[in-house]
Amino acid sequence: MNLHFNQNLAKNYKSPSQIIRVLSEDWVAKQSYCPNCDAEPLAEFTNNQPVADFYCANCNEQYELKSKQAKLSNIINDGAYDTMIERISSDNNPNFFFLTYSQEYSVNNFLIIPKHFFKPDMIIKRKPLSVTAKRAGWVGCNIDLRQVPESGKVFLVKNQQVIPRDNVTEQFQKTLFLREQSTASRGWTLDVWQCIDRLEDSFSLNQVYAFANELQRKHPENNHIKDKIRQQLQVLRDKGIIEFLGRGRYCKLY
Repeated sequence: MNLHFNQNLAKNYKSPSQIIRVLSEDWVAKQSYCPNCDAEPLAEFTNNQPVADFYCANCNEQYELKSKQAKLSNIINDGAYDTMIERISSDNNPNFFFLTYSQEYSVNNFLIIPKHFFKPDMIIKRKPLSVTAKRAGWVGCNIDLRQVPESGKVFLVKNQQVIPRDNVTEQFQKTLFLREQSTASRGWTLDVWQCIDRLEDSFSLNQVYAFANELQRKHPENNHIKDKIRQQLQVLRDKGIIEFLGRGRYCKLY
């Protein structure tokens, strides 16, 4: 995988946003592959496609690309809030590629967050544009990647190091069970999983119970939080995300 953009493609462009769009999309089309099935190359949708930028002709996974210069951050600027909420709630919502690059137009990080990790509470509504703005009243959004468990961040390139393709597809496919869940069930699984991320590799049931108040605030309609925690730990155990060691002890398998 060549981590350098083909800068010759930018000669006829002056806008920085147009330049990076052309360079980054060309790089993904030429250098990337499908994290789900390992097929290559990815195909590009026609311009102005409202849902995604790329798709895999082999398995039909769809991908939208977000690129930025600088370090990978937890908060990613995105477009219109209502459009984003509608997109992640639809049946054909895309997976998201996030790409960061250097001043020398070289890829620093390139990762995918599979679509089944997206939920509405990680989309942060921004303030409407002022009445004097060209698009007065327009409401944008940010994507809060802190809401995604670490296993949901599948790196193809991390700190300029290319990750073996087998590792990428294995990590991607290990979480596909989330797509089989209802929206409500998936939300619970992800919330408990995110709590586990904040613990050491080996942890106890009581340590997870310590997040009960936090989970209650996220799910005020549920009056049996500890029962729900145990249920989700069983789901994560059955799917090979954690292992039950006995006597209320667990360990992470990721």
